[in-house]
Parts: sequence; structure tokens; C-alpha cells
Amino acid sequence: MKYSYTGDAHHRLRESYQKDEKPFPTETSLSFPERVTGFEEFDLLKQLFFPRCWNAGSLTQDTEAVREMLSELGSLFCLGIRPYTGENCTEQVDEVLDRLPAIRHTLQKDVEAAYKGDPAAKSYIEVIRSYPGFQAIMGQRVAHALYNEGISAYARELTEYAKSETGIDIHPGAEISDYFFIDHGTGVVIGETTTIGDWVRIYQDVTLGALHFEKEENEQHMLKKGYKRHPDIGDHVVIGAGTKILGTISIGDHVSIGANSWITEDIPDHTSVYIADHPEQERKRTE
Repeated sequence: MKYSYTGDAHHRLRESYQKDEKPFPTETSLSFPERVTGFEEFDLLKQLFFPRCWNAGSLTQDTEAVREMLSELGSLFCLGIRPYTGENCTEQVDEVLDRLPAIRHTLQKDVEAAYKGDPAAKSYIEVIRSYPGFQAIMGQRVAHALYNEGISAYARELTEYAKSETGIDIHPGAEISDYFFIDHGTGVVIGETTTIGDWVRIYQDVTLGALHFEKEENEQHMLKKGYKRHPDIGDHVVIGAGTKILGTISIGDHVSIGANSWITEDIPDHTSVYIADHPEQERKRTE
């Protein structure tokens, strides 16, 4: 399906590019090795959000080229959505593309959070090009916009592709606020009805999941859908590697959760949680 974007996001995106300041890249002629994926929508999103980092610096000088790329992305969106809905999806795609400048602004905050939250991060460019947690949240933030337009199945395609590339599984329904950072990331799972506040940092193998499932009353072997079953995470929370936070519980603000914790109850503000009794380590000398 041929789609032509008619909104003003191309103007707002180019204005956003012009406002970039260091430590975001400002040089338009940067050249990196090509990284072409098997999911063309992802390649276009990378170029639209951070053109200087993905060999598309010319977009910062050419508003019409931005509009053409938005139209190309919109055509792919329509092609992907139509098999699920069988309907004209132009209005929903317009809404999602109109949101891309705002999503870019949020992603810039995510880059800042990753840089500040990881002692190993040396530059914003490094975060944008190589951090799996950032790639996963980029896909999820766009997928979430699609999800909110009622296009949940195609939104899931985007996040499932991101999972295959990063090992990070974030459902498009999850509501994630600003300055979000997943470090390392392998094995992270964030469920559909999870909410996450500002300045949250998560490490590898964390699950924000359901504790149990309800069944549909009149349908055998059918689990109930569309109800709250995942946790709410407050602002300024750090969740250590291997932690499982399960069920419709609330984690307060300024909470630090140590590695390998198992949490099924509310945690109040300004609390540290950790495993008190670590297993004893035994050593035996071998000849």
C-alpha cells in the first residue's frame, strides 16, 4: 500500500535535529559501517530518530527528505497492519507518525539515562549504536504508540523483532516514563500492564511479570485477557540482576532492589531490599 504522509512531523523532526547539542552528535558527515536489519521499519526508525548516528546526516538539512522517509515508513506500517485489520489504516498511522518527534525527545532522555547510569559508557553515540537496552526501548516506544491506536498485533511484531535482536522482551502495552535504562539486558521481561516511572534502571534477567492468571468463566482452557496483572514501578528505582517482581504490586519511589530478589508485596518509598542470608560457599581442594 502506498502511503503519503501529510502531517508536520517532518518539520518538527528537522527542528529537533537542529537543536541537538553535544554530547549528542552534531556533525552531519559522520560515517559508520552499514547495519541493515531484516526489519526495514527498524532501520528507518533509527535514521529518523538519530540520523547522524546512522549515516543519514543529510536529513538534518532536508525537510522534504524527512517527509519522504516518513511516507516510506508509513507505507510499511500500513502494509504490516492491514492483514490484521483488513481496513484502511491511514488515520492510525498518521497519529503514530505525528508522535515521532515527541518519542525522539523521550529517547534522548533514555540515552542520557544510559550514559549517566553506566560507568562503562564512553559516549552518547556508543549508547545509540550499541546498547541493546536502548534498541529495545526505541522499538517499544514506537510499538506503544501503535498499541494505543488499537494496533496491538503489529505493535507486537516490532517488540518481538527487538527481542530477537537484543534478548529483551518488553510488551508494547507497558507504560514506561522518561529516563529509562536497561543495562546488559539479556533475559529482561516486562509484561503488558506494567507501569514504570522516571529514572528507573534495570539489570539483566529481571522479570516484571504476573504472579498468577485468572481464567475466563465460560471458556474452557481460556485465560482471561485485558486485566491488570503486572507491577507498578515508581520513580528513581534500581532493580538488580535476576530479580523477579510479580503481581499487581507497587514499588515506591527511591527504591533499590538487590540482585536475585523475589518480590510479591508492595515496597514503600525510600527502601532498600536485598537477600539477607546468602548461601554459604564451600570450597574443596582438588589434586
